[in-house]
Amino acid sequence: MVLPGTIWFLLFSYLPMFGNIIAFKKFRISRDGFFASIMNSEWIGWDNFKYLFSTDSAYLITRNTIGYNLIFIVVGLIAAVATAILLSELTQKKLAKFYQTGMLFPHFLSWVIVSYFVFTFLSPDRGLLNNILAWFHIDSIAWYSEPKYWPFILVFMNLWKGVGYGSIVYLASIVGIDKTYYEAAMIDGATKWQQVKHVTLPMIKPLIVVLLIMDVGKIFNSDFGLFFQVPRDAGALYSVTNTIDTFVYRGLMSLGDIGMSTAAGLYQSAVGFVLVLIANYIVRKIDEESALF
Repeated sequence: MVLPGTIWFLLFSYLPMFGNIIAFKKFRISRDGFFASIMNSEWIGWDNFKYLFSTDSAYLITRNTIGYNLIFIVVGLIAAVATAILLSELTQKKLAKFYQTGMLFPHFLSWVIVSYFVFTFLSPDRGLLNNILAWFHIDSIAWYSEPKYWPFILVFMNLWKGVGYGSIVYLASIVGIDKTYYEAAMIDGATKWQQVKHVTLPMIKPLIVVLLIMDVGKIFNSDFGLFFQVPRDAGALYSVTNTIDTFVYRGLMSLGDIGMSTAAGLYQSAVGFVLVLIANYIVRKIDEESALF
């Protein structure tokens, strides 16, 4: 049973690590094949990494990437745990399954499809929101030209798409809590909120910490579809939608520099790995049993 997963990780996670060598080379494709291209390409050291930090956008893309991810982690954690608790309190199981399915469905939608849904709401001339504003005699808004609205739109879309999937693990953990804890709390006169505060949250605390540590490791990675497809790559919105991933993609498409793209991926992975170690070290100092390792 372990073999399929092991093969998958070897082929798609560990074997591609060899390609990180491209980050330190001026990659040029040769007729002798991919591996020959890697070996024959010129070594240039850290030059590929300089592209990320020598441009005027370096601070902007780093700020957007980290800032959005911090908000996503905090808001997503609160929403996922709250949703899981609410679903666990529903007495009608069929209704709970209906709600869970409805909230899980957006997770399986492509960001390309979601971007068209968003466009039907935000279209400058036919958008639903502008039609509603016109009905109230309020001037329409050029949503794809106004950066100030998009931090809220992006946070909302990330939450809408991910809260259902994020609550599954917490719901499974809550369902597995021994019911005698709740019965003892009710005998002592605990209200529903007190049961959640003193029974549910402490019991799922280790899971919350582990998932939080793993999320911290992805803080330098952004959801490319969210930041590229949903704003429709509008240049007027780059100040609030440009992240490391979208910046590298545009650089790759305009320059065709595979080495630079690889360097960005290696940089994000290395920083994420270090952040996981630091976060786990801090958690282990506070509560050793809640640490990931």
